[in-house]
Amino acid sequence: MECNTKEITHDFFPYFRSYKDGRVERLLATETVPPSSDSQTGVQSKDTIVSQANHLFARLFLPKLTNPNQKLPLLIHIHGGAFCISSPDTPFNHNYLISLAHKANVVAVAVQYRRAPEHPLPTAYDDAWEAIKWVASHVNKDGPEAWLNDHADFERVFLSGDSAGANIAHNMAMEAGVQRLVAVKLVGMVLIHPFFRNNEPDKLIEFIFPSSSGYNDPRMNPASAVEDLARLGCTRVLVCVAGKDRLKDRGLSYYEALKRSDWGGEVQIVETEDEDHVFHLFKPNSEKAIDLMQQIVMFFNQP
Repeated sequence: MECNTKEITHDFFPYFRSYKDGRVERLLATETVPPSSDSQTGVQSKDTIVSQANHLFARLFLPKLTNPNQKLPLLIHIHGGAFCISSPDTPFNHNYLISLAHKANVVAVAVQYRRAPEHPLPTAYDDAWEAIKWVASHVNKDGPEAWLNDHADFERVFLSGDSAGANIAHNMAMEAGVQRLVAVKLVGMVLIHPFFRNNEPDKLIEFIFPSSSGYNDPRMNPASAVEDLARLGCTRVLVCVAGKDRLKDRGLSYYEALKRSDWGGEVQIVETEDEDHVFHLFKPNSEKAIDLMQQIVMFFNQP
């Protein structure tokens, strides 16, 4: 009897389904857009290879320059999507980075990582760290990407991420606190509606992160290991939560844990009332999304 190749083995709606024949069907954020030159803002974007071996790319965003030698803060942004959907070339991620690069006047690097379930965690962490090291290879102005050589200020580097990307960003800041990047100053980090675990069961995470130690794994639940937060490799953090987001309390717990820790940096929190998870990506022109953008821009531009 022939194997039924349409048999679903795992159904994690609304993210993906996996089938008996090994196929994975993603159900959200499958559309992509090419890099471009944005006529409204003057922001240019382009894709560049980070790792040939692992088929990793990054999308770079360069705002309109006032002079050819201008140096700008450098933002490394990590997209969300439950570790299993979305990418830097997903339309809402692309449009968000155009707007952010323009309004904050930063050079932005949107990091790609291999996604679960084909590549279970911690692959995403490994790929993001590889991308960060690739970015840091431009510190002496002799890296492969001219925009970073010519315009990135490695004394003003920021991390950011939304949802699962915020989780990855936190873990990258922890890694940077241990493995110091030579001549790179990681100033701050913005975590937008971060996905962290608590003590509730999470079947998706249990499936895509089989090597995790459980809900108190500090990579998934940093608030469970307050003593580790002292190693966080930046001096400022902005945590953004949304009032109707089921993950709100986890962001608040992270904020409180960071305050209690021996980290010694400055942590701020911004709550957007009556909005849901990553609303700023889906309603970018709404009043509250514009206000959130302003808060993030202020954080990047703080002296």
